[in-house]
Amino acid sequence: MLKEFEIEPLLKDKAPHQTKAIVAMSGGVDSSVAAALLYNLGYEVIGVTLQLYGSDGNARKGACCAGQDIYDAKYVAESVGFPHYILNYEEIFKKEVIEDFANTYMRGETPIPCVRCNQTVKFRDLLQVTKNLGADVLVTGHYVRRLEENGEVKLCRSIDKSKDQSYFLFATTEEQLKLLRFPLGGFYKSDIRKLAKYFGLQISEKPDSQDICFVSESYSKTIAKLAPQSVQKGKIVDIHGKVLGEHSGIVNFTVGQRRGLCIAHNEPLYVIKINTENNEVVVGPINALMQKKILVKELNWLEQPKEGMEVTVKLRSSHAGSSATIYSTDEKNKACVILNDDYFGISPGQACVAYKGEQVIGGGWICS
Repeated sequence: MLKEFEIEPLLKDKAPHQTKAIVAMSGGVDSSVAAALLYNLGYEVIGVTLQLYGSDGNARKGACCAGQDIYDAKYVAESVGFPHYILNYEEIFKKEVIEDFANTYMRGETPIPCVRCNQTVKFRDLLQVTKNLGADVLVTGHYVRRLEENGEVKLCRSIDKSKDQSYFLFATTEEQLKLLRFPLGGFYKSDIRKLAKYFGLQISEKPDSQDICFVSESYSKTIAKLAPQSVQKGKIVDIHGKVLGEHSGIVNFTVGQRRGLCIAHNEPLYVIKINTENNEVVVGPINALMQKKILVKELNWLEQPKEGMEVTVKLRSSHAGSSATIYSTDEKNKACVILNDDYFGISPGQACVAYKGEQVIGGGWICS
């Protein structure tokens, strides 16, 4: 059965029985299959699940890393036959991810908590756990490929483009990639479900987790609880500063939004900008959202781009990609990205991830 699938080699210089692998298990199908696959290939597997939130019983159904998912991960480990540990990271997750999520909204930006979670809790902290336990690799169920060529490690898109998660891993560093392994990058999702059944995992038909894991209600209600000032009433103004109406809190708006403005106008209006200093929502016509020039901060390069390098960039996870050119700036750790064609609704707080073909060369956070 296993020979029917192309399995990404995890370690070329060690025999499987010599390799200790920490597998980050969320309780879903993907990470469970990753763990079972390595175990069946002869690796010494240790499953680790991070309790990130929900100890108060408020975990949302269909989320990950809390509630039933923790029990599912433990049951998979027991049924396959490898040890499993639960680490309580709720305080760290709250500080690094949940509070950052609310603060980003309060700056008038649109956050991506999944990237922050990978960047901090899952990779930074769990990699330290991997080293502390004397393990050789940290394995996750992400759909992304790690390739080694001429001694260089590259991060590349998954074979299954519909499940590719490379956008969310742009902040992964070269040092982290040395220990990280992604055995599912060469599979299609349908293959993973087949493997789950083959290994006899009870979660083989479990639905994928949806949306942001810690958001138990709507985004606005979650942020309002974390930052009550986000629901203060303010003005809705046009791009010239003319008052058009009133809003019930900036938390209810994101750049590019059209619905929910409740303003009668002779043409469709969209959210152009959120002015947090004045608690104003700036709206305008669709052409005001079309942009070519992007300033990107907090850069992480897996391959340093040359000045004027032509790349493909993704400006959100669902974006198919746009041709662009990268230039340096006078500001430290920032870059200027010029798109070949206008793009609609570029939002500060989202990530700009650069690709050279299938390879992720890095990226940063959109700041303007």
